[in-house]
Amino acid sequence: MRFGFLGINYKKAQLDIRDRVSFTDTMKLDFFQRAEGLGVSQSMVLSTCNRSEVYFVYEKEEQAKGMGRVYEGMFPELNLKEYLNNLSGQEAMAYLFRVTAGLESLVLGEDQILGQVQEALDYSKTMGFSGKELNRIVRDAVTCAKRMKSELKISEKPLSVSYIGIRQLDRVCGIAGKRVLVIGSGKTATLALKYLSEYETESITACSRTYMHAKRLKEEFSQIHIIPYEERYQRMAQCHIVISATASPHLTVRRDAFKPRQPITFLDLASPRDIDTEFDRELQATLINLDALQEIAEENWRERERLAKEGGKIVEEALKETDMWLRQSRMDSAIESLQHRCSGIVEDSYQYLNRKMELSLREQKLLKKVLHASLQRLLREPIKELKRLGIEQEQEEYKRLIEQLFQFEKDGQG
Repeated sequence: MRFGFLGINYKKAQLDIRDRVSFTDTMKLDFFQRAEGLGVSQSMVLSTCNRSEVYFVYEKEEQAKGMGRVYEGMFPELNLKEYLNNLSGQEAMAYLFRVTAGLESLVLGEDQILGQVQEALDYSKTMGFSGKELNRIVRDAVTCAKRMKSELKISEKPLSVSYIGIRQLDRVCGIAGKRVLVIGSGKTATLALKYLSEYETESITACSRTYMHAKRLKEEFSQIHIIPYEERYQRMAQCHIVISATASPHLTVRRDAFKPRQPITFLDLASPRDIDTEFDRELQATLINLDALQEIAEENWRERERLAKEGGKIVEEALKETDMWLRQSRMDSAIESLQHRCSGIVEDSYQYLNRKMELSLREQKLLKKVLHASLQRLLREPIKELKRLGIEQEQEEYKRLIEQLFQFEKDGQG
């Protein structure tokens, strides 16, 4: 019983390939059924924008090779050989643990993949293509990822410049209770409004060169006020915070058009810059721009990398336990056969003795317990040794030897 992985991800395949190698739910079910035709009854498909990967449990090398052919057969119009990755055994398990923890993600340490792995396993379970081994391995990977999230908090080191900018604003001047003006209506401005909504501001006003674009923002953020772009300076005079995030090649806030009369903080999220750097000379003004925010983002990335190394140690520790369990589970069928034979011998001996002797109900129960305990005592040490076997080849040899010695196949046991 071995664990396998194959698939493509963002490291080797460009977006145009990843877009074409994506599994719908119907395709996943088709894949499971084709895999079952190879004798692989446990498999899971993890299909996201950055990866289309398959994890499975198999018995023979021929099955692992066959899984590669099945995968390629799902996308016959593409030549995927140069993009496919494949791993087996502990390497495959280690990779799944790292994927689930966000250590193999494009954005290092991101949390979204954890839920995606859980959903992938749930789908396999629902369709009947998951079993004891796959369930345990994926569950252990999820548990490990949750432990890392709790202890290291990698994802709490923000990399989004918009998010870092709002956090920096709050550190510099405090956002709660303040009047805020947001200039712009694109993606960056929308993110700024989203993060601002987490604070209890007194008011938020938005404007854009295209008035209709600004009005669309109100569909998502009903609490904001919309004003014409030309009125931005009048509104600015009443605000404590100004955020500008446009794609304009020209300044949206000029020093010669606005003289601060009260303390005001500017956040410039644009490149090229939106806000005149001359405001840096104003005693009443504080200017936060992309240069400062990029430095914070880079520092946070370095911190994520440091924490990821610590996370790697947590993965190694968790992986040892899972690997030990999987190695022991390979001998379960042999151990179950031994215990089944033990129960059969106990029952046969009990029935024979019970017919030969006149025993009370209490004595009958005692006899059965003694017989069972005696045979279990005989098997205890051999079973311990079977569980300690670490080399797969040794395990297979011992299983064949046990089957031969106890004639399980002949008797239809095991």
